[in-house]
Amino acid sequence: MSSVSEPKPVETWLTDMDGVLVHEERSIPGASDFIAALQASGKKFLVLTNNSIFTPRDLRARLLAAGIDIPETSIWTSALATAQFLDDQRPGGTAYVIGEAGLTTALHEIGYVLTERDPDYVVLGETRTYSFEAITRAIRLIAEGARFIATNPDPTGPSQEGPLPATGSVAALITRATGVAPYFVGKPNPLMMRSALNRIEGHSETTVMIGDRMDTDIISGLEAGLRSVLVLTGSTGEHEVERFPYRPTRIVASIADVVPLVTALS
Repeated sequence: MSSVSEPKPVETWLTDMDGVLVHEERSIPGASDFIAALQASGKKFLVLTNNSIFTPRDLRARLLAAGIDIPETSIWTSALATAQFLDDQRPGGTAYVIGEAGLTTALHEIGYVLTERDPDYVVLGETRTYSFEAITRAIRLIAEGARFIATNPDPTGPSQEGPLPATGSVAALITRATGVAPYFVGKPNPLMMRSALNRIEGHSETTVMIGDRMDTDIISGLEAGLRSVLVLTGSTGEHEVERFPYRPTRIVASIADVVPLVTALS
C-alpha cells in the first residue's frame, strides 16, 4: 500500500518561458529536448509567461525562431489569465487598457469593449512605450471609480541595453497618485497557476511547475499546491535560494536536467 506522503505520478507540466526555455530570444540548451520529451510522453503542458505584450501566436513564432516548436494552445500568458479573470468576474464588461496586442486581443476575444468612457476596469499591462497621457487618463478613471487590474507585478523587464520599467513600476506610480492598489493576476498570484491547470484539466497533486525565479515561479507553484523545479539559468542564483523561507522541490542547473525527469516522475 502506498504511503500517504508518496508523490503521485506527474500527469501535467507547467513551465516558465524566459530564463527557462529562452534567454533574450536565444534557446537555452535542452529546451527543445524538454518540449520534445513532453510531446513524446503525451503529457499535457503549458508554457507560462508574465509578459502581456505578445499573443500566443506571436510567442510561438518567436520560440520557433529560437528552435523551440510549441503550439499556440500550449502558451498561457498573463494577458490571457487576466482576460479569463475579468470574464469570470464581470462578463461582457468594459475596460480602459494600457498595453499591447497580447492584452487587447485577449480582452476582445472574451467580449470586452475597450473604452475611455466610464469603464468597469482600468487594465494595465506591459508595453514598450508607456504614454504619460495614457497613464494620466488611467489615474483619472480610477479616481472616478474604475477598478484597477494589472497583468503582473514585475517591476522591470529585460532588454539588450539593460532593464526597462515594467508593469509593476507603472502600477506603483498609478497607486501613488490614486491611493488605489491594483489586483495583480499574473505570477506570483497562484490564480495564474490555477487558471493554467484548468486550461489543461490538470490537478495540483500531479503537476510540476518549472521556473527560474523564487519570488514568482516557485512561490506561485507552492501556493497552488504544485511540486516545483528551480532552474539556475535565469534570475535566481543558487546562493540566493537560502534567503527565502520556502524551497523548491528540486534545484537543477538547467532545463536539460529536467528532460530525464519527464520519464522518471511519470
